Amino acid sequence: MSDKVERKLKLTNKYGLHARPAALFVKTANHYQSDIIVCKDGIEVSGKSIMGLLTIEGYTGSTLTITIEGHDCNDAMAAITELFENKFYEE
Repeated sequence: MSDKVERKLKLTNKYGLHARPAALFVKTANHYQSDIIVCKDGIEVSGKSIMGLLTIEGYTGSTLTITIEGHDCNDAMAAITELFENKFYEE
């Protein structure tokens, strides 16, 4: 099994990646030891940094590339994908 996964995920919640969903993303990411990188429009930030996530301006409809590398990368990607699929539990 690979120790690196990458997936493009679209923000579909009403207000995009504002403080609350960014905090939920970071909280989820920090449950895992893998490195989590979020990329939008060529800007890469750590998925474990709320300040980093807020600087990428993740508005509704934008697509983020999530790259996770480490021994628990598949579990981390499943958890993060679930956040996106459930619109960060805002609706």
